[in-house]
Order: sequence, then structure tokens, then C-alpha cells
Amino acid sequence: MYILKPHIFNKYPEIVFGFSTKISSDAEPLYNFNLSYSVGDEKSIVDKNRKEFIEALGLKVENVGYQRQIHSDIVQIIGCGGDNGASDALITSERNLGLAIVVADCTPIFIYDKKNKVIAAVHSGWKGTEQKILFKTLITLKSNYNSKPENIIVYVGPSIAQVNYEVGREVAEKFDLAFFEPKGDKYLLDVSEINYQELLSFGIPRNQIQKSELCTYEFNTLLHSYRRDGNLSGRSLGVIAIKG
Repeated sequence: MYILKPHIFNKYPEIVFGFSTKISSDAEPLYNFNLSYSVGDEKSIVDKNRKEFIEALGLKVENVGYQRQIHSDIVQIIGCGGDNGASDALITSERNLGLAIVVADCTPIFIYDKKNKVIAAVHSGWKGTEQKILFKTLITLKSNYNSKPENIIVYVGPSIAQVNYEVGREVAEKFDLAFFEPKGDKYLLDVSEINYQELLSFGIPRNQIQKSELCTYEFNTLLHSYRRDGNLSGRSLGVIAIKG
């Protein structure tokens, strides 16, 4: 199994991070190392895959917190692993508690406040992006932990690139013209870039943000993509934690 690890967190040995891929020596052929229970995969296979991935990060399976991602603007502060209910952003200051984002095209964003030792994990598809889920997460960090832009380190993970993300006019027109371009009777939308610009607008220095150039749609042998594979698509996990 290959785990993606961004260089932006390398300066912070207290941070544990990993993003799963499809590559595994014993991957299930149908979903290929899927880490989600919601795609039709067998629970026993997902259990096994999650255990392999999470323990490879040095974490315990029971100490990873999940959310039922619903394309909302709901932000939760959590203190335990397991199912934390419906939301699209998780925050914690607890040590050894992983925050997980399930990914198959939407933009995942992982945040670390290096001064206050707080982390956040955000799931931002176009609906969450329209509802400013990332901005609301940053405001929650500021309000509850006094997080300041100069102390925030961010990884914007793999997602579907603009060139592969067709939407209708009704979706495209919800965003600034700078983030979409016409393609026939459709439009190509850059959700990752919208979120990146949100980070910059909040005042986070450019050199404290790493934005992945990996496209979930294009990297067929590495990443899951619902747009590409439909109901046969598995899901990746991105997990961030602070070591105790």
C-alpha cells in the first residue's frame, strides 16, 4: 500500500498524516482498497482495509473520528473516534485522535494550527464550497481557539481537476467567473482553486499552503473517482492527527 504524505507537514513531527491510494498488494478487485462503508463493498473488507491503513499511520482504528458527509456547512468539534454524525468539517485539539475525510473527487482540506495545536479536516464539494464550509471552519478555529492566519498550515488534497469537472450552468453561475469556463453547453468548474483562494483571502500565507496537483479523475491507477467510475468507485481516506 502506498500512502501519500504532503511535504507541508514535514516540519511538524507531531503531525500524523496520510492519504490512502488504490494500490495494495491484496486489493479487492471490485473497489480496489476501498475505505468507505457506503459504496456497496463488504464490511469485512472495509474493516480490513481501514485497519491496514490506519495502523500504518501509527494510529488506532477506534481513535479515528468520522462524519457522515452530507455536502453541508456543518462544522463539528469532536473529542472521540468513530461515527460523529452528519457534518462536513471536523475539528479537535485532542491528541492521538485522527480526523478522517472520505474522498472520491470532492476537495479535502487538512488544517493545523501550529501554535494552539488544533487540527481540522474539511470535505468541500461544490455544494459545501458554495456554502463556505472552509471559511466557516476557519472562523470556528478563530472563535474557539484564537487561531490566527500566520499560525495555520494547510494541505489541500487530491480532488477532481477543473479540466475533468463538468457542471451545468445552474451550478457554475453560483461562483465567480474566474473559477469556471464554458465547454459546449457545460462548464468546467475549479472547486479546489476556489478553496485555495478562500485560504489566501483569510490571510494564510501562500508558503503555508500546499495544494495537490493530483487529479482523482486522471490518476486511474492511484486514486478513486466517482465521476470516472460511478457506482464502481471506492473511496480514499485522508487522516490527520496530533501525536500525544
